[in-house]
Amino acid sequence: MKNTENIIELRHLKKCYEPDKPVIEDFNLTVKKGEFVTFLGPSGCGKTTILRMIAGFEEPTEGEILLHGKDISKLPPNERQVNTVFQNYALFPHLNIYDNIAFGLRQRKVPKDQIREKVRRVLEIVDLEGFEKRSVSSLSGGQQQRIAIARAIVNEPEILLLDEPLSALDYKMRQEMQLELKLMHEQLGITFIFVTHDQEEAMTMSDKIVVIANGMLQQEGTAEEIYSTPSNAFVADFIGESNIFNGRKSGERSVYFAGAEFDCASDLPVGTMVDAMVRPQSVILTAPGKGRLQGQVLDSVFRGRYYDVTVQSGKNEIISQEHRRYEPGDEVGVDIRPEGIHLMRRDLTVNHLVGALDEKLRVCLEGAKIPVPAEKLFTSPQEKKELSEGTLGRRLASEGTRVEISFHPRRAQLSDDPEAGIFRGNITSIIYKGDHYSYQVTDEYQEEYTVDDEYLWNEGDFVSVIVPEDAMEFKLLDARGKGGDKG
Repeated sequence: MKNTENIIELRHLKKCYEPDKPVIEDFNLTVKKGEFVTFLGPSGCGKTTILRMIAGFEEPTEGEILLHGKDISKLPPNERQVNTVFQNYALFPHLNIYDNIAFGLRQRKVPKDQIREKVRRVLEIVDLEGFEKRSVSSLSGGQQQRIAIARAIVNEPEILLLDEPLSALDYKMRQEMQLELKLMHEQLGITFIFVTHDQEEAMTMSDKIVVIANGMLQQEGTAEEIYSTPSNAFVADFIGESNIFNGRKSGERSVYFAGAEFDCASDLPVGTMVDAMVRPQSVILTAPGKGRLQGQVLDSVFRGRYYDVTVQSGKNEIISQEHRRYEPGDEVGVDIRPEGIHLMRRDLTVNHLVGALDEKLRVCLEGAKIPVPAEKLFTSPQEKKELSEGTLGRRLASEGTRVEISFHPRRAQLSDDPEAGIFRGNITSIIYKGDHYSYQVTDEYQEEYTVDDEYLWNEGDFVSVIVPEDAMEFKLLDARGKGGDKG
C-alpha cells in the first residue's frame, strides 16, 4: 500500500540571484513519504537550484519549504533531516572508507559501538562489505558513488537528495547503478529526490517525474503519464522522440495538421489551436498514393530493433519507426494511428522561431535575418578557432545548421513604425488579462507572435514587433531541428 503522507511541500518558491531576474518562479510541489522523485530537465533549467534550497545550501527569495508541515527554509543544512549526494561525490581523499562513512556520526558524538554497527550495515546495503580499510583512490567511479551514498544514508535522513550522481559513470555502469539505486530505495524506505537531465535515468527509477524548464514546473506524473500524455510541446519534445505539428481541432473527433485531417480522440473544443504530438511508432508508411499524406524518404537509420525513417512531406519532416529499410528518395504514403495522436493546447507563453544559419552567422527567417551571439553559442576549442579564422559560418551554413530563437511575450513591444521592429504583421487576436493585453500578431508568412503590451491596440492594426537583443535566447540545433548540447 502506497504511503499517502506528505513529507515535503514546496510552496510558491522563487529564487533570484539578481533583482527581478528569477531563476525559479512560483514553483509548487508535494512529495510523499517514501517516494522516488526525479527532477528532470535540460542543463540550466533550475533543478539543482531547487535541490540546493531543499538541502539548505541556498535560501529562497520567496516561498516556503515545509518538512512535515514545518517551514525549514531558514534552517541551516545541519538542522534538516536531509542529506545530499553530490555530483562529484565529495569524499575525503585522506580518509579511508570507514572514516569517510563514519565522519558525520562522529561529528554527532555517536558512541563507537553504534558507529561500527551503522557503518557495517550501510556497507552491506551498498554491497561493499570488507572495504572499510581501503583508500578512496583505490575505488572505481561506481564504487566511489556507492560510498558517497553510504555516507549519506548512515545518518538515517528522512530525505536523500542526489544531484546527478551518475553523470561521471560510463553508460554500462550508469545502467547498473540505476537498478542498484532503485533497489536501495526499496530497502531503505526513505524519500529520494534525484536530479538528472537524462530521461532514461528518470524513467527507469522514478515513482514520480517532475519536468522543469526555465525555472518552472512543466509537468509531474509517472513515467507512463509523462511519456504518453505530455502537458505541452516542451515535455513532448524532451521526453522520448516525437513528431510535433501545429494544428487545429477541426471536429469533435478530428484534427487538422501537416496539410491533412486525421481522426483522433480529444476533449478539446472544436477550433482550439493545438500542438499535435505523434510518436514515431504511431506513424505508418504505406505504398505511394495511399495514406493521408505523401512524401519522400530522406534517410533511414538502423537502431538495432528498428529503422528510424525520416520522410519529407511538404514542409514537414516526419519520423517513423519501421522494421524494414527504406532508401533515400523512395516515394511513400504516410498515415497515423488515431490512438497515437495526442493533442495539447498550443503554448503561446514563449515565442519560438527556427531558421537556418547563413555564412555570416545570422538566423534566416522569412523577412528577417538575426545575428547570433557567436561567442556565447560556439564554445568548443574547434569552434572558437574557426570563429577567429572566419570559417565557422561557411561550415555551419553548408551543414544546414539551424538555430531556435525564443523570447517571452512580456519582453517584446508593439510599434506603429514598420521599420522599428524585427517582425511585422497584423493584430489578429486581443485578450485582456487584467493588467495588460495579450496580442497575437500574424505576419504575411503566417508566422504568429504573442506580445504582452499595456497599451490598447485594435484588431487588424499593422504593427512591428520590437524584441530587445538581450530578450532573445538562442539554441543551437542540428540540421534536422533537434536540440544539441549548447544554448
